[in-house]
Amino acid sequence: MSKKKKIGLLPFAAGFAAALVFGWNIFPQILYSNKGQPTTFSHTGHLNHTQKDLQDLDCVDCHYYRADGSFAGTPSLESCAECHNEPLTGVPSEQTFVSEYVKKDKQVPWNTYQGQPDNVYFSHIAHDTYECTECHQDMENADSLPPYYENKLTGYSRDIMKMHECERCHARENTSNACYLCHK
Repeated sequence: MSKKKKIGLLPFAAGFAAALVFGWNIFPQILYSNKGQPTTFSHTGHLNHTQKDLQDLDCVDCHYYRADGSFAGTPSLESCAECHNEPLTGVPSEQTFVSEYVKKDKQVPWNTYQGQPDNVYFSHIAHDTYECTECHQDMENADSLPPYYENKLTGYSRDIMKMHECERCHARENTSNACYLCHK
């Protein structure tokens, strides 16, 4: 290989490495903002109470199908207030939740990890034979909520379910992948 060709490879390799660093490390930091959630929440604290006077809950106590078949992804304030009309523990975040949301009758503005675009229709009830963890993070053993990253351009979560994940599952289950099934 001539000396001229060797010298030409060096800028190419440096540019390629710089593009990889930018694409994998810098661009996501520019594109996504870490918004967090408005208050803390412990799934394990609600599912596995250590205090004898508190009732253990099941996932369906807060995440349930409404009468019209749609899915209540995040519980309503009324659902939370059934137990948290007053603080039950000495945990400061619960006291803040009660004073800032329950007492003021103000819905919690949760950031939705899996909110779909307006042109997508997803029926949870059509998929209820599957475990939630096949599509969502396993939150049953989570003591805190994962970080919420919002795309600055679209406003959607970084962790939104991607179309290729749905297509892969439909293909594996030998279910139709016709566009009109999910897209309005």
